[in-house]
Amino acid sequence: MTQTLHDANEPESRPIHSLHPPARARWAILGVVLAADILDLLDGTITNIAAPTIAHDLGGGTALIQWLGASYALALGVLLVLGGRLGDRYGRRRLFLTGLAGFTAASAACGLAPTPGTLVAARLIQGAFGALVIPQGFGILGATWPRDQIGKAYSLFGPVMGLSAVGGPVLAGFLIDADLAGLGWRPMFLINLVLGGAAVLAAARLLPRDTGDRTTTVDLRGSALLGATMLALLTGLIEGSAHGWSALPVLLLLAGLALFAGFWHRQRTAPSPLIRPSLLHNRGFTSGLLIGVVFFAAVAGLLYVVSLFLQQSLGRSPAAAALSLTPLSAGIVIASIACYRLIARLGRRLVLIGFLVTLAGTAYLLTLITVSGTETGGWALIPPLFVVGLGMGACFGSLYDVTIGDIAPAEAGSAGGSLGAVQQLANAIGAAAVTTVYFRTDGGGTHATTVSLTVVAAITLLCCPLVRLLPLKAPEQHH
Repeated sequence: MTQTLHDANEPESRPIHSLHPPARARWAILGVVLAADILDLLDGTITNIAAPTIAHDLGGGTALIQWLGASYALALGVLLVLGGRLGDRYGRRRLFLTGLAGFTAASAACGLAPTPGTLVAARLIQGAFGALVIPQGFGILGATWPRDQIGKAYSLFGPVMGLSAVGGPVLAGFLIDADLAGLGWRPMFLINLVLGGAAVLAAARLLPRDTGDRTTTVDLRGSALLGATMLALLTGLIEGSAHGWSALPVLLLLAGLALFAGFWHRQRTAPSPLIRPSLLHNRGFTSGLLIGVVFFAAVAGLLYVVSLFLQQSLGRSPAAAALSLTPLSAGIVIASIACYRLIARLGRRLVLIGFLVTLAGTAYLLTLITVSGTETGGWALIPPLFVVGLGMGACFGSLYDVTIGDIAPAEAGSAGGSLGAVQQLANAIGAAAVTTVYFRTDGGGTHATTVSLTVVAAITLLCCPLVRLLPLKAPEQHH
């Protein structure tokens, strides 16, 4: 492995952009990149299903349930842009291999964790290494695929990621219910030793060498400020939810806001900030950034709360709960594919349609649970969850496509990385914030679910009039 990580400095090494491998090698490289993205998506979603089981086994209560998903998304979101810069500086192959090997090792640490604290720490490390891997993939593909053929490679990401989003929680649920060798939930992390190990070996053999550009600057101070901001905010939310709103969680939230002010100032004054200053002056981009934070936070919380309702209120097993959520995942996949061709014609109207459909599905689900409570049947949940998925799928790609509608082509890379990072951070904040509402609501799981869904519906409704602040259309062919 040491040789693999340092071979970019060998004499025969050459810039990755000068390589044009044959078709078979290009498809193999695509397979490696897709495998890494699948691993990231699986490990980002499995705790939606597994969290109650893990908390019951290890202890840790509601705080562990909240931290399991939030810690991974926090590390991934904070370091995503930084990971891209490090790849530019030290070589994409090197960072890809380092990240994938570290991700696999951290997965093993998750599967073997003896306490709640060690598990959360391992999840943070897992997300951090994931942030080294994910930004390199598209750069590697862009450098090894001819421009006139790369659309074939990109076209596979939607279906493959969609199937992974459906299959990941289901796989996690069945592994938990199977209780392999009496290990309970642990195999859903330990399986990455096989999957990640195979991906590392394939990447070491297939990815072309590149030297990187040592003149690329990295804003470590800005990344540290962003990380401290998010850690303070999440710790404040989760501490307040688990142990009550004493002085400590309030002080943590205030510290998070102060740190965010420092991060914002750093972005405006740093010589090479994580977000280009010109993007912050673009009203359409900043509006999309803020709307994205709010909406993605809301739906991330919705997914967590519905999973808790299925397991804690309806008594479903992890596998049954995962299967109950497949209509939502199916709706996301179907809408994402359908909207691929609609975004160019409808522009920001498609975003509004997605918000309205999400709102309608959430209201339908809220009404159903309010009326039926713990008697809610599995078949009755299919229509509202499917409608929610359709709305989410209509927004996921189109919101950010439209957000970059007015930016200059030279800013597209920075904008895309920033938006991806923001989505992950929104997932972390949303899961913590909405579950805070859930756990701090008296009256049992059903009432807590209805209150949480009401909050999600209100947030989604708030997003609707803000759509007019977005650019009218997405960039030509960007979608």
